[in-house]
Amino acid sequence: MLVRRSSAVVVAALVGGVLVAGGVASAAPTSSPAVENTIGFKLGCDGYEHLAVDIADVFHSTGATVSAPEKVVAGSTFTYRVQPNVMSVPTGGHAGRSVGKWTRLKYDFDIPAGVSLVDAQVVAGTSSNLSGVTPSVIRINDGGSPDGAGTHLRISGNNQTADSNNKGGNGPSASKNSDGGIEVGAGKTFRLPAIDVTVVAGAAGSTVQPKLRATDGDSGAFNSPKNAFTFLQYETLWPGYWERYNCSPRDSSGGGLNAGGQALATVNVVSQAATTTAVTSGASATIGQSTDLVAQVSPVPTGGTVQFKDGGTDIGAPVAVANGVATLPHTFTAAGDHSITAVYDGVLEFLTSTSPARTVSVAAADVQTTTALTVPSSAVEQTSVALTANISPAADGGTVQFKDGGTDIGGPIAVTAGAATLDHTFTTTGSHSITAVYSGTAGFGGSTAQAQTIEISSSALSTTTTLQVPAAAITGSAVDLTATVAPNNAVGSVQFKSNGTAIGSPVTVSGGTATLSHSFDAAGAQSVTADFTAGAGFVSSSASAQTVTVSDPAPVDVETTTSLSVPATAITGAAVDLTATVAPNNAVGSVQFKSNGTAIGSPVTVSGGTATLSHIFDAAGAQSITADFTAGAGFVSSSASAQTVTVSDPAPVDVETTTSLSVPATAITGAAVDLTATVAPNNAVGTVQFKSNGTAIGTPVAVSAGVATLSHSFDAAGAQSITADFTAGAGFVSSSASAQTVTVSDPAPIDVETTTSLSVPATAITGAAVDLTATVAPNNAVGTVQFKSNGTAIGSPVTVSGGTATLSHSFDVAGAQSVTADFTAGAGFVSSSASAQTVTVSDPAPVDVETTTSLSVPATATTGAAVDLTATVAPNNAVGTVQFKSNGTAIGSPVTVSGGTATLSHIFDAAGAQSITADFTAGSGFKNSVASAKSVQVSVADQESVVELNIPTDAKTGVATDLWATVRTSSDDAVGVGTVQFYDGGVAIGGPEAVTAGAAGLSHTFTSAGAHSITAVYSGGAGVVGSSAQARTVNVTDPAPSDVTTETVVTVPADGVVNKSVTLSATVSSVQNGGTVQFMDGDTPIGDAVPVVNGIAALNHTFTTTGAHSISAIYSGAAGFTGSTSAAHAIQIKAATGGGTGSLGSGSAGSSDFLPFGS
Repeated sequence: MLVRRSSAVVVAALVGGVLVAGGVASAAPTSSPAVENTIGFKLGCDGYEHLAVDIADVFHSTGATVSAPEKVVAGSTFTYRVQPNVMSVPTGGHAGRSVGKWTRLKYDFDIPAGVSLVDAQVVAGTSSNLSGVTPSVIRINDGGSPDGAGTHLRISGNNQTADSNNKGGNGPSASKNSDGGIEVGAGKTFRLPAIDVTVVAGAAGSTVQPKLRATDGDSGAFNSPKNAFTFLQYETLWPGYWERYNCSPRDSSGGGLNAGGQALATVNVVSQAATTTAVTSGASATIGQSTDLVAQVSPVPTGGTVQFKDGGTDIGAPVAVANGVATLPHTFTAAGDHSITAVYDGVLEFLTSTSPARTVSVAAADVQTTTALTVPSSAVEQTSVALTANISPAADGGTVQFKDGGTDIGGPIAVTAGAATLDHTFTTTGSHSITAVYSGTAGFGGSTAQAQTIEISSSALSTTTTLQVPAAAITGSAVDLTATVAPNNAVGSVQFKSNGTAIGSPVTVSGGTATLSHSFDAAGAQSVTADFTAGAGFVSSSASAQTVTVSDPAPVDVETTTSLSVPATAITGAAVDLTATVAPNNAVGSVQFKSNGTAIGSPVTVSGGTATLSHIFDAAGAQSITADFTAGAGFVSSSASAQTVTVSDPAPVDVETTTSLSVPATAITGAAVDLTATVAPNNAVGTVQFKSNGTAIGTPVAVSAGVATLSHSFDAAGAQSITADFTAGAGFVSSSASAQTVTVSDPAPIDVETTTSLSVPATAITGAAVDLTATVAPNNAVGTVQFKSNGTAIGSPVTVSGGTATLSHSFDVAGAQSVTADFTAGAGFVSSSASAQTVTVSDPAPVDVETTTSLSVPATATTGAAVDLTATVAPNNAVGTVQFKSNGTAIGSPVTVSGGTATLSHIFDAAGAQSITADFTAGSGFKNSVASAKSVQVSVADQESVVELNIPTDAKTGVATDLWATVRTSSDDAVGVGTVQFYDGGVAIGGPEAVTAGAAGLSHTFTSAGAHSITAVYSGGAGVVGSSAQARTVNVTDPAPSDVTTETVVTVPADGVVNKSVTLSATVSSVQNGGTVQFMDGDTPIGDAVPVVNGIAALNHTFTTTGAHSISAIYSGAAGFTGSTSAAHAIQIKAATGGGTGSLGSGSAGSSDFLPFGS
């Protein structure tokens, strides 16, 4: 695993043991910030007893952390830091023995190629849980000896290393069966110190790669004394065993080097380019006005800042360089010349540089001015007016530009004594918006006046024009049209118009008048106007329209004569025409007819020389009729001589009658039918003549009681139009009945017998059309066929043609359909029916429906906690099952889809990204589909923790007391992360103590006597939830002035069986009763502290793991007695079936020599 984090500062170099900064070639940095890389890997260790016994290989999870810059400048001196990661010493050794310690530890690194080593130093305070010789770093050669030209760096204690028996040692102070150098106690988690390595970088383009020692000779091979990490393991079973381990970075004995055998970091060596900096901004500025100071850095660097300076004094903060340019907005506060420089601070690959000074002349700020405008409020066009601008405060110099609505008026006018005046003549009338813009001058700013409005009026005199015309005129006769213009000295001309059209040429005005003699050539109303077009100094005007009614000359009237034509007699109530004839026949006018001197009707207009009035006299007697012609224009009126009309009453009137006819609609030739006429009123007398197609049939039939009937036989087939004419007798008026039609046909012949047969398919599919065919014999039979299915008509009747009738039909239900065909015959044929035929109808094979499947899953999940995985299948009536999969493997059984969804409640058992899919397997009528994969990020659920205190019940003030807390998970696994904070009565004591192998300890000295309530709070860590221990009480007393010194001896059996109880006892000298004993397995407390009774404390304990366990006992002390700790004794715990296991190897004790410790 690689963990990277950027350091805030570059690691300092150590030169000759003195802390100095990295090499400086210029003010620019020579290295980038250090980046810390943590590389996790395993060390594969070959084990070997010094008596030529090869033991099992072991693999330790560890790693290394490197802090180094990513880039350095060629030839610069820089420092990188490298440190091995933590490792743990086991407690169980080979062949069931207990591990006492590791000794003679050494850890080698290669000096990177291409650099010159300056120095290497151990970083104080970076190691933990080490004992023996204080670690140091030395430069060695391939043989492990100190060498100023060596290519490796070694962390060791006085270069005391392990001898490999069959492989030899790697150094001058090697041993295979004695302790020495750096040591670590059994069960401890330790870390070797970091070293700061100071080197001089090589050429640009090269790289610097810190590595473990794994490149010279067989240092990278499995099992070599040149391996990066070697040590001796001492096992305590009397008289003591020594095993050496050679460890190289690999995951298996037969595999290659892992990440630990590769570069731990890569530092790229780069060159530094020289730069030049120039100030490129302007050479002038004004006090109080912001100006940009611009610096250009060449070549364009990858970063850095520029500090602008004014005469050596910083201006503002440094400005970042972007694309080679740095810009600083700056406002000068003092006038005069300013010497501006720009200092580029440089970056890793670009050196610093300072620009030449640039002089910026800063002028005092201009005085703010105001401009006021003075103009007349009105003027006349073509007349000069003065426009004046006044500048305040008064300035000499600069110009004023006058403007009319934004358009310049004339040129700029010089300002003198704060004023500028322009004489201007306006050429157009109306409103003019005048402004004045002052340009400013040395020491005075420009300004613009507020706009002023001047109204310009015309200089010409107004005129009025009036018109005099005659009210009437005759076509062809001249009349005078006169226009009068005021004032009478106005010059110009008048254009007269008639109905908008000019008549004649314009007439010059003289003495205020203009007259036109004009003859109109058409009769009618003429609208006459006069438009005065003014000359210089006058304004044109127009007269209001006047109307002249023009008529043609009157003609000479023509004499007329009028004559009258009337009937000699008339009947009252009956109209007669009265006609007057006027000569000449083109005379216009009207005639008023009169009877006995009284006008009858309205005047009648004469047309073509005549006027006729249709008149009904209402009284019998002689009527004297006259006609008076009233002439129109051009004619003379005249009257006709009177004429007499003898008017009598009319003779009596015959009664009107109506005749109606009743006949049969049809008839057969040769068969008699009755034709009946009915006459109203029913007392009418007369006869009726019946007619057929206009020809009389029979003789007239007398009407009796209003009815006349004729029995008639038609002799020809066809339509007969029958009428009846009533010839009235005296007192009645004849009438006729409306015609009626009788369709006469010949007697019907004998109809021909027919037979009908049916042809249908044996089978059909619902929804698919099939032909049903009926065949009728003889084939000239006419008529239609009605097809039926199961007795119900299907479709409309089909006309028979050529002896067949076919119906295209789609059945809509499956099953047996009994099909028949009924022939309905037309004229001359007898109907018939076909025998039933059976059509077996089935539904079509269904087409499977396409489906789509989508997936809904939570974005995250936790191992052990159920989550719902839901697949949605469309359409929602789809049937089938969904198989959910995680990373391609089926999870759970297929889930039946219901209502379009299928949900699986699933518990993930492994952390990591899980790619979830859902495969829908369709049931009948639907198609399969697959949902797109969705990702669920599964994390390990935090485990609950259990914290227990292991502390003595008694303690002495001023005497250090060990307080222990064990931390295990709810599944009883030892916890190795987080910290424990101990509390005394709620007050923290000591700092948080790291939890290692399930335990955290604090050596604490109580300062006050009394009962102390001790608790421990576990912080929690990666994958484990924090918790607190139940409080325990420690009774603290002040020690007696002469406490007796005690000695504690622990007694344990030599061996035991896992999960079976054994007795651990401790004897405390000089003590009968009082105090407690805390038994320890390595550094881990066993159970609670046990009271001392009769000088002995005993504990029955069940070991749960096989292997060697190092047991010791810690006596707490009591009133008058000091505390003490026993020496450790080993107990070998075996599996219940016999035989032993160890964490570093296996084998039998019989294969080893017994040598005393230190021999």
